[in-house]
Amino acid sequence: MRPMRAARSFLLALVVTAPARVAADPAPPAAPPQHVLANSEVRVLPKSSNGRTYQLYVLLPPSYAKQPGRRYPVIYTCDGYWDFTLFNNILGGLNYDKDAPEVILVGFGYPGADPDFGALRAYDYTPVPEAHDSKAKGTGHAAEFLRVVESEFIPLIEREYRADPKFRVLAGSSLGGLFTLYAMLERPGLFQGYMAPSPAVEWGNGWLFEREAAFAAAHKDLPVRLFMSGAGEESPSFLAQVRRFDERLQSRHYPGLHYKWRLVEGERHSGTKPESYNRAVRFVFAPLAPSPNDK
Repeated sequence: MRPMRAARSFLLALVVTAPARVAADPAPPAAPPQHVLANSEVRVLPKSSNGRTYQLYVLLPPSYAKQPGRRYPVIYTCDGYWDFTLFNNILGGLNYDKDAPEVILVGFGYPGADPDFGALRAYDYTPVPEAHDSKAKGTGHAAEFLRVVESEFIPLIEREYRADPKFRVLAGSSLGGLFTLYAMLERPGLFQGYMAPSPAVEWGNGWLFEREAAFAAAHKDLPVRLFMSGAGEESPSFLAQVRRFDERLQSRHYPGLHYKWRLVEGERHSGTKPESYNRAVRFVFAPLAPSPNDK
């Protein structure tokens, strides 16, 4: 056999007889970690006095652990499932600019895998039923919810966290704004500040206008800080009612009312919230801000 052919035969034998290398299966990639909001927690509460179950989103300020003797004002916001993280972003920037103090943030919410937020909030945030809901099965329970906020949510927060009871703020947009204004008229001393972007004041054929008139007839003052806004591109009829409520409040000339109105140009109903809440926090917390800028 020629030398070249012999070498090829030897190499072929090596290839045929050598044990095959089995590549190990690659390890499955680890699931990427979920984003967690620092200093926050979700608390599912026992069934409340109105027979409904709620959960609270709680965000503690950055200095909370480092300053154990300090108490903080609190923002209670409707629709925590939507606006809790929005407020977190807003507060971070305003704290950095010294336009607002550090605060505890509490968002109202509902437990469960897939809650129907639209139906749940309509039940809790509306003071009177819709016209077709004469038995108030799905709307018109704001009075009950306000009692839960006053007698269950606030005591829990002030018992288990270092919350300052001297400065509480209530915030809400749309139906949450309706509830915020309703609470202001029903319990004007419960909160010291109110934020109401695009409040649904037309609900129940303008029922809130009647409630405001009754309040004005019985009270000579409304000693709170209130920020209210509307969106320039939202429904013209909706915006007209918000503007009407603004004019009503301004006509009262309450000596203790510190009030600011803003029209957010170029935004629709929900898109107004980032600017509105940013300016609302600056205005409502101006007395407590390290270097206030409420313009």
